[in-house]
Amino acid sequence: MNKVEQSWYKPISLINIVLLPLSGLFWLVSSVRRWMFRIGIKSSYKASVPVMIVGNIGIGGNGKTPFVLWLVPYLQSLGLKVAVISRGYGAKPPHTPYKVSDDSTAELAGDEPLLIYKRLGCDVVIGGDRKASIEYLITHNEPDIIVSDDGLQHYQLDRDIEICIVDNERRFGNGLLLPAGPLRETPKRLKSVDLTVFNGSIKEDGYSLNTTGIYSVKTGARVTQFEPKGIAVSAIGNPSRFEKSLSANGVTITQSKHFADHHMFTEQDFEIYNKSNIFMTEKDAVKCQSYAKDNWYFLRVDAVPSEGLVNKLHNLLDRKGIITHGV
Repeated sequence: MNKVEQSWYKPISLINIVLLPLSGLFWLVSSVRRWMFRIGIKSSYKASVPVMIVGNIGIGGNGKTPFVLWLVPYLQSLGLKVAVISRGYGAKPPHTPYKVSDDSTAELAGDEPLLIYKRLGCDVVIGGDRKASIEYLITHNEPDIIVSDDGLQHYQLDRDIEICIVDNERRFGNGLLLPAGPLRETPKRLKSVDLTVFNGSIKEDGYSLNTTGIYSVKTGARVTQFEPKGIAVSAIGNPSRFEKSLSANGVTITQSKHFADHHMFTEQDFEIYNKSNIFMTEKDAVKCQSYAKDNWYFLRVDAVPSEGLVNKLHNLLDRKGIITHGV
C-alpha cells in the first residue's frame, strides 16, 4: 500500500482533507451516471438468464473471491449450471470474450479468474464487455445462472441479485469516497442490495475464512512437512489478514514484501530471496507456478458461511424464482 491507501484505514488526516475536493467530484460524476441509468437516459443490458453480482463498495481486499469459490459449488448443489464472468483485471487475453481453459495463464486470464477456474472447473469468461461475455456463455455453454465476479457499479449490466461483500474488520475505512477514502459508493448503497455479507463475521449475515492447509506452489499438492519459517510475499488488497493467518498456522514470518494488488509476478521479483522459503496466497500462487521452487508454499483459505447466511441466500434464490421452492 502507498501512503494514500494506508491513510484510508486510519483517522482522517491532512492528506485525506486535501483529497476531499476530488472525492466530491468523484461523487458527483458517479451519482449523475447512476441517475442516468435509473431514469432511462442510459439503458442496461438484461440477460436471458439470471445474473448475480458479487461485488463491494470499496477497493479490494474484502474477501470477495473466497466467497465466489464457495458460492458457485453451493449453486451447483441446487441443480444449477453455473458460469462466471469477470473483467479480468490486468489480463492480456488474445481476444475477448476469452474463455479460461487448462492452457490459460494468469497473464492471459488474470489471477482471480484463473484461480476460480483451477479450483472449480466451471465455465469462466473474462472481458471488459460483460454483455459480450454473457452472450458468449449463453450461446456456447447454456448456463442456468451467471455469477459476475465484481461489477456492482457496472450499471450497464442489469442484475437479478446483488450481493455486497464487506470486510468485517476494516469495514468502510475512514468512510470517504475515492481518492480521500477507499469507497466507490457510500454505505447508503447497502440499503439497495439484496444481501450484504460480512467477511470475518460468524453471525447470520457473515462467513469466516478458514485455512485448510499449506500447499506447494509448484505442484499444487498439500504439504505436511516443511520448514515453518520464511518470507511472506503478497499482491493482494489486505496483506495483513494473510500474514495473521500464516502466523496463526505456525509460520514464522522473517520478512514481508507487499506488491500492488494483482501485481503480475516474474522470476526477477524473487531473485533477492535466494533460497529462502516463500509463503504466498493462493491467488498469487497461480501466477508463479511455472517457475516456482520446491520451497514455495501457499496458504489455502475457504469461506465458511453461517447457517443464517445460507438460509438467507436460499430464500433469496427462491423468492427471485431462480430455484423452485423446497429445493
